[in-house]
Amino acid sequence: MHSLPTPPRLILASSSKYRKELLSRLRIPFTVAIPDIDEMPRMNETPEATALRLAREKAAEIASQNDEAIVIGCDQVATLDGEQIGKPGSHENALKQLQKMRGRRVVFHTALCLWDGRRNPPGDAVQLENVQTFVTFRNLQDAELDAYLRIEQPYDCAGSAKNEGLGITIIEQIESSDPTALTGLPLIALTTMLRRAGVSFFAA
Repeated sequence: MHSLPTPPRLILASSSKYRKELLSRLRIPFTVAIPDIDEMPRMNETPEATALRLAREKAAEIASQNDEAIVIGCDQVATLDGEQIGKPGSHENALKQLQKMRGRRVVFHTALCLWDGRRNPPGDAVQLENVQTFVTFRNLQDAELDAYLRIEQPYDCAGSAKNEGLGITIIEQIESSDPTALTGLPLIALTTMLRRAGVSFFAA
């Protein structure tokens, strides 16, 4: 009787509890490691390029510390009229963001990198993809926006709203090919990458 191959170690390179919850839905064992990289965009770098570069850098850093592991790196950049919208960091900045975005369509670039440390050379180990999500925000008054922020305090979220929480109430429409991309981890894209890497979801 042949024994099943040992599944590869899977590591999520992220401090996000939302990405951790999403990955848990796949019911495959994984651990979490937090990368330490500079997330500032570079001069003349497009939002998509920023997201893809950071997702790759996060995965590469954790992969360099964990031989033979498969590492998932993610990054998200929100943009309005091509201008990057970062994490507000404060109530005042978040309110300014929401005021600017109300009644508008915002593009969220969610980049995903799968780094397979079992492959050599490393160039053959990397899968990269950017999933776009288009979010139209409701045209709400300042009082409603202020009240939302005080309740949920999404000051660590690009775009100042948590769609997985009360933030869904200030959103009018979401358009995406991958329904979990906006939360930060596009599971359709990820499962495609994992299948290419030989990961089984329904092992006998």
